[in-house]
Amino acid sequence: MEEELHQFTRNDVWKLVPKPKNKSIIRTRWVFRNKLDEQSKVVRNKAKLVAQGYNRQEVIDFTKTFTLVTRLKAIRIMFAFATHKNIKPFQMDVKSDFINDFIGEEVYVKQPSSFEDHTLPNHVLKLKKALYGLK
Repeated sequence: MEEELHQFTRNDVWKLVPKPKNKSIIRTRWVFRNKLDEQSKVVRNKAKLVAQGYNRQEVIDFTKTFTLVTRLKAIRIMFAFATHKNIKPFQMDVKSDFINDFIGEEVYVKQPSSFEDHTLPNHVLKLKKALYGLK
């Protein structure tokens, strides 16, 4: 979990600010997953911090829903190019799997559980970039 939070800090995803009045605060939660190798043995445990975006109401809190996806056409082109150049493709695990796109609206989330700032417990995180689970 600490590794995930360090990724957010390095990528400047949020800023700790005083809790604003008249703004909804979105809760966060940790999602845990086991990473497996080719023989389906657990290699490591992974934690991901996600926003509980279902707390938002359309038109009031957001105007668009988005997600990071890769087009199948792009994957086919990549494999065709790799085959043409005789390159062996490898699978890669992305450690910081949040969207690197800046947010055009003000979004506030609660501090992650077990990682609250003890000097500023009533502050919230103002997102500069999107988190998974947002609408």
